[in-house]
Amino acid sequence: MTNPGPRPAAPTHRRNMVLVWAAAALVLAAVVVLGAIRTVPSTEGDFLTVAHQQAPSPSAAAPATPPPAVVDLPAEIQRIIGEHPDHRIGVAVMDTRDGQLQSYGDVAPYTAASTAKVLTAAAYYHLVETGEKSLDAPLGSFNAAFQLKAMINTSSDDSWLLLMRDIGYSNLTAYAATLGITYDPEKNLIAPTDMVRLLQQLATGKLLNPDHTAELLGYMQHTNDEELIPAALSPGITVHHKYGVVQGYVHDAALLSAGDRSYAVVIYTWGPDDADSANRLDLIHDLTHQVTGALFGR
Repeated sequence: MTNPGPRPAAPTHRRNMVLVWAAAALVLAAVVVLGAIRTVPSTEGDFLTVAHQQAPSPSAAAPATPPPAVVDLPAEIQRIIGEHPDHRIGVAVMDTRDGQLQSYGDVAPYTAASTAKVLTAAAYYHLVETGEKSLDAPLGSFNAAFQLKAMINTSSDDSWLLLMRDIGYSNLTAYAATLGITYDPEKNLIAPTDMVRLLQQLATGKLLNPDHTAELLGYMQHTNDEELIPAALSPGITVHHKYGVVQGYVHDAALLSAGDRSYAVVIYTWGPDDADSANRLDLIHDLTHQVTGALFGR
């Protein structure tokens, strides 16, 4: 039998065709897989996209807000005093937390006008707390509670007179003395520094019980005249105040707070111009801006 010898190799073109079909299959598989990946949502991809969209480029970043300018309060108040040589101007500021006092200008006693009504209210509430008076007791055409609110919130002079007479002028002077305050109700004289001490003691609950403190402070908000200190305050500063206007005297005595800071601020002025003149309002507002700028940075 004849030996056939070795089997001839497969034709080269057949092997090439196999390789081509295999490569095509791999390419098709890769396209299918890539398409599937692109169609499936990717949480990480979305987060990165949003992050890149929200992150500003260095050139587009907003400039940093500069810190508020520091107000040199003594210098600014002296400037204002110098601009109003025909006026008496006294300013007292007290930190309600530690009682630190700052005073500027003429802080001798002034005719207190209606700012002294806060002292009368405190004295009457004190007598209620000691059992000597009652808020329900008749006083004038109404009761004592009505007269207290009218005296503070709408600055009724009739209510003030009724309450002072019910307390007694000598008793009112004596009560003020227990607070370290000198007050003459006959002449209605009080110094800005004494008025600021009164407000500080009210704010810290040293004068009255919590209910009476809250009630009195409530009457000192949204009064019938908000054109002095309140009109010059920046947003975010809370104010409780009592204004006073009479015969050339224009005053405001206020408790101001923002965040964890709280101050008693008293501005007393006298001048030859009309009490409601634009010049006097500008004076009060300028003083308020400088004081609050120094205390709150606004």
